[in-house]
Amino acid sequence: MTDVTLSPAPSAGQPGSTGPGAAARRGGGGRVLRMVLTRVGTALLVLLCTATVSFFLVRLSGDPVKLLLPPDATAHQEATLRASLGLDRPLITQYLDYLWGLPRFDFGNSLFYNEPVSRVLADRLPATLELAAGAIVVTLGVAVPAGIVAAMRRGRAADRGVMTGVLLGQSTPPFWVGILLILVFAVGLHALPASGYGTFANLVLPSVTLAVYSVAVVARLLRSSLIDVLSSDHIRTARAKGFGPLKIIFVHALRNASLPVITVVGLEVGSLLGGAILTEQVFSWPGVGQLTIEAISNRDFPLVQATVMFFAAVFVVVNLLVDLSYSLLDPRVRTSR
Repeated sequence: MTDVTLSPAPSAGQPGSTGPGAAARRGGGGRVLRMVLTRVGTALLVLLCTATVSFFLVRLSGDPVKLLLPPDATAHQEATLRASLGLDRPLITQYLDYLWGLPRFDFGNSLFYNEPVSRVLADRLPATLELAAGAIVVTLGVAVPAGIVAAMRRGRAADRGVMTGVLLGQSTPPFWVGILLILVFAVGLHALPASGYGTFANLVLPSVTLAVYSVAVVARLLRSSLIDVLSSDHIRTARAKGFGPLKIIFVHALRNASLPVITVVGLEVGSLLGGAILTEQVFSWPGVGQLTIEAISNRDFPLVQATVMFFAAVFVVVNLLVDLSYSLLDPRVRTSR
């Protein structure tokens, strides 16, 4: 006779359980998946709308053939060039061809540079990314300490100094800040170059110019968020246990105050890339921003469309990553969705 041993049924909290705990875990995973799919679908829809609007609006700027040919060109020469560029085809056909090329990053050929748009954009992209990275370093390196000091010294001289700087930073146009920095550090002190690209010295003034507004926004929000967290019950308990102010800030308060700050930092990353258009123009920085100005001036339709899609994709992707990161930083966001 064979002995048969029966294994105990798994409890609700054990792996393989089919109880309420497992169902809650499966339900939470389903909510996260639905949230991700919804956000990705929304992002793709935004990019499609951006591509459509940019395609039709850029064609209201005029005929690029008029700029590519000399003023005394004949009608036959204009018609020949227009046909060679594909601008004589029906507008809806051009639009569908443009949409077909987007998933393959095929934006066509630049009308002005006479080479693939993707190659022209790739040549300028490193300069813009370098400028944006420098501005982000300046933003975080200045805004985070300033926000912490202002929150810890609320109502004192340090707090008033930080808030005065915030007010000036948010109300000053970046291009004016750039011109002022050039006059002071390049013309007056001869300490830094006024333009150029390739060295760390060339990066300093454009990065500071681009970061001024972001520093003000992040510092103000971090100060406000920290003040709210520092008045909560668990912070009062930490003080009662004898924890020092630095441990309270960096261990107990900063993480709870980081959610709104991360949102703004994510938005500012897109703003730094978009705001680089004026900054690059002021400092003759050879990035995508300056390329956009040139493309608009030359009525280079494919290049304008590509640069617009680049800036839109940066905003959309950064916002998507920030939104999805909430579930990692705060489990309550994950379970509520």
